[in-house]
Amino acid sequence: MKHIARKRFGQNFLVDRGVIDAIVRAIDPQPNDCMVEIGPGLAALTEPLMAAKRAASSEQALNVVELDRDLVARLRKRFKPEQLVVHEADALKFHFAQLLTSPQQNLRVVGNLPYNISSPLLFHLMEIADQVRDQHFMLQKEVVERMVASHGDSEYGRLSVMLQVRYDMEMLFEVPPEAFDPPPKVTSAIVRMIPIPASDLKMKDEALFAKLVATAFSQRRKMLRNTLKDYAAAMEAVGIIPTARAEDVAVEDYVQLCNVVGSS
Repeated sequence: MKHIARKRFGQNFLVDRGVIDAIVRAIDPQPNDCMVEIGPGLAALTEPLMAAKRAASSEQALNVVELDRDLVARLRKRFKPEQLVVHEADALKFHFAQLLTSPQQNLRVVGNLPYNISSPLLFHLMEIADQVRDQHFMLQKEVVERMVASHGDSEYGRLSVMLQVRYDMEMLFEVPPEAFDPPPKVTSAIVRMIPIPASDLKMKDEALFAKLVATAFSQRRKMLRNTLKDYAAAMEAVGIIPTARAEDVAVEDYVQLCNVVGSS
């Protein structure tokens, strides 16, 4: 019986074989990767990812996180547990670090993320960035453009700053609506996210950084002398012009501002 895509789960199933092959090549799965796929759906990506592991008799099964119980049942019926471990769970609440079997392992995360939860899920995964080797996601193109935007760009915002301080990111290629069933109303894109090592992070207080960035972008059209008026001295110390707006400030300048505020 054909599975009908459910709007409440944001389901759009990838069906274009050429796009699937391009994604798998970009991920370049290795036999013993500790890999988890978010939202495997009808296994369009799942099967070729598993094939790469089977080719070298991998001892590491592929993990998938799926919320739709009907799809969970299909996956468990279709694949052996030694090939595929199916976690019936909400990805927003799932503890991804539990999949690691040793301190030496790093997690590889892939998925066609539901558009309605993409930003919260990215922030959820940021909590375990130290334990992740890389992430490859299909997202709405507009979201990916925001993620990789540079300061001064119209797309640059809170999401850009909060992710770029923790990841090196690159938009790899676009995916048209007709690559899906049912076709979404938007174009998608593939993004690669590689965590910046914790030892290279210059930010001293993550909570303060998040607060400063959220405050700066809370009223985008206002100058920072209004939105960050409590930090005027710190802005002057790091060379941020008071008449600038939030989107004019580079990620590294937000980091410096945070560190100055935190040490005062």
